[in-house]
Amino acid sequence: MRNDMPGGDPKEIWKNQSNEVPAMTLKLIQWKARELRMKTRKKLLGSVAGPVVVAFFWAYSTKLKGITPLAQALFAFIFVWSLLGTYILVKGLRSGPMPGDAALSTGLEFCRREIERQQVLARRILLWSFLPSLLGIAGFVLALALIGAKVIPRGVPFLVLVGAWVVAYFVIRSREDHQLQTEMDQLRQIEAENRPGPA
Repeated sequence: MRNDMPGGDPKEIWKNQSNEVPAMTLKLIQWKARELRMKTRKKLLGSVAGPVVVAFFWAYSTKLKGITPLAQALFAFIFVWSLLGTYILVKGLRSGPMPGDAALSTGLEFCRREIERQQVLARRILLWSFLPSLLGIAGFVLALALIGAKVIPRGVPFLVLVGAWVVAYFVIRSREDHQLQTEMDQLRQIEAENRPGPA
């Protein structure tokens, strides 16, 4: 993205809002609104990972000899769950357009809505994308165990990777929650600084 903001990197200006108290310009608010909208779209795109992960392990499990119809039905249920979740996420949390000539108050409200949308999206991704992916992996491991495959010790490296992925997901999620709350607090501060005083 082209850096056309006067006085340096817009990200640094935004981060320093809590330490400095400059007047917030409309241009900076519009830049922040575009950045937030781009983050929301990236998260929505990332929600597609759920069905992809489930489909991968489902397809791989069909090659296993002795896989039961019950296990196949379980994979089908998880796959439909993840597909439905992706549809709900994309349909319910699409961003509206940012007005090109928005006033400062409109830009602040747009940023606030985008932050709230990302907070809701993070919670819904846990239910509709992450959980189905985890269940798909667990179903695959269970299918291996049921057909007599030696999950332990041969599968230990894979299980360690899955465990690391789960831990990393929640660590990243916690950091994102903290960052979103910080940005919401900064918006409130900016709004207070630019609120017109009594006549």
